[in-house]
Amino acid sequence: MFDLSEAEISRRLKQNYPSAMADPLLEFPSLLDWANGVPRPAAVLVPLVRQDSTWSVLLTRRNADLPEHSGQVAFPGGRADPQDSSAEFTALRESHEEIGLNPQDVRLLGRLPDYFTITNYLVTPVVGALPWPYPLQPADVEVSRVFTIPLDWLADPANREERLRSLPQPYPPVSVVYFRPYDGELLWGASARIALALLHMLQIS
Repeated sequence: MFDLSEAEISRRLKQNYPSAMADPLLEFPSLLDWANGVPRPAAVLVPLVRQDSTWSVLLTRRNADLPEHSGQVAFPGGRADPQDSSAEFTALRESHEEIGLNPQDVRLLGRLPDYFTITNYLVTPVVGALPWPYPLQPADVEVSRVFTIPLDWLADPANREERLRSLPQPYPPVSVVYFRPYDGELLWGASARIALALLHMLQIS
C-alpha cells in the first residue's frame, strides 16, 4: 500500500520530470520510422482518487463505436484544439466532455513524460487528484464505463506481462504491455505504458 500525500506525489512528479523528458516515450522503438507527418498534440488526465486508504487511478472504457481506440481502456482525454492554452487545459476540457468532471474539482499535481503513439499523437499525461466519491456523468457516445484500479495492484509485477505484437513488414514485432484483467477490464498498450510511467516517477514500481 502506497500511502503518499498529495504534496509528496506532486514533489516526486516534479523532481523526476526534467530527467524523464529528454525524449518522448515511444509506443515501440521503430515508431519514428513508422510515423507519417507531424504528430498531433493531445493530452490525457491521469486521475488519482483515494479509496480504502490508498490511491487508485480512474480509467474509462471507450465506446465500441468510436473510430479510434474503440472499446479500449483509456485515460480521459483527447486531441488538443488550436485555442487550448496548455496540455492541462486540454486534459481538463476533454475530461469534462467525456466524464462530466468539473475542472475546478481537479487538483493538478504534475506531468508524466510525453508519449508518442502509433496513431501519430504526441500525448501529454497530466496527473490530478479528485475528491471521491464523485458524481461523474459519462458521455454515452464516447465512454462505456468508468472504473478504478488501485496503484498497489498496478505496481505488482505479477499483474502484468509483455506480449509481442505484429506490425506490417518490414517492421519486426514489438513488445506491448498487458495487465491482467481487473474488474473485467483489460489495461494494455499506450494507457498501460502511461500507468507504468506514473509508477516509475512516483518511485513505487
